[in-house]
Amino acid sequence: MNPGYDQTLYILAFDHRGSFQKKFFGIEGEPDAEQTAIIADAKHLIFEGMLQAVAAGAEPSVTGVLVDEQFGSTVPSEARARGLKLAMPAERSGQSMFDFQYDDEFGEHIERFDPDFTKVLVRYNPDGDEADNAEQLRKLKQLSDWLKAHERKFLFELLVPAEPAQLESVGGDSDRYDAELRPELMRRAIAEIQDAGIDVDIWKIEGVDRREDCEMLVAQARTGGRDNVTCVVLGRGADDAKVDHWLTMAAPVDGFIGFAIGRSIWWDPLKAYVDGKIERSAGARKIAENFLRFVSVYERARTSVGA
Repeated sequence: MNPGYDQTLYILAFDHRGSFQKKFFGIEGEPDAEQTAIIADAKHLIFEGMLQAVAAGAEPSVTGVLVDEQFGSTVPSEARARGLKLAMPAERSGQSMFDFQYDDEFGEHIERFDPDFTKVLVRYNPDGDEADNAEQLRKLKQLSDWLKAHERKFLFELLVPAEPAQLESVGGDSDRYDAELRPELMRRAIAEIQDAGIDVDIWKIEGVDRREDCEMLVAQARTGGRDNVTCVVLGRGADDAKVDHWLTMAAPVDGFIGFAIGRSIWWDPLKAYVDGKIERSAGARKIAENFLRFVSVYERARTSVGA
């Protein structure tokens, strides 16, 4: 099975776990059954927003959710029943180093939920600690081999956090790091992951500010005969203006097929609901509106004259 996925894909991501329970509910450590139910209910509200987006015109066949097993409750089965794409994470939440959420039983969990895409979030800087990088690559190769053997799609979320020396080289300015250093570091990270024999179908990558950087990243993603491998843009919790810019840069580039955005869509309306400031229906409606707005931004940029 050749790697890749060439259909449009708009994903609403809410597989956040550790950060979600702490920042929304102040729950530290392992939540008990009652706390888990509260968190799951909040996540279901996000899904209700997706259902409103579908009712308002989002096409189910290119629309998906990225949701976790721990707090996802009935969302995976409901998404399947509605004809939506389903992505689910394999990584342990809140770790600086990639590790499996369910250790050696990861395959059993994937087969139980049968997602369209198995997702990992990996923090990998090619100038980072060599031993740490090698250990991550070893585990990711294990997952990649399993997915390939079972003919399953691999969605790889790549984050490239700055090393201290890199940040120092741009005067401690994270915006300069993002613009001047991160694109090439991302390309190198993708190359190292590929060289380790890890087969990725879709790269879920941080937005970049220039179209030529989007083109560079696609070229690397497709190197070595990986002609059908594609990329989607993640939101990183940024404000609308920043995410709009990233989408506008990426959408016209052949090899980008959409986005996988989370907090930028649901954070504010969900927080307002949890704080008792708005009704549940209003929160779902706003989530739907935010999702559809990003779809509109992407599609306008993709079809713009002279793009």
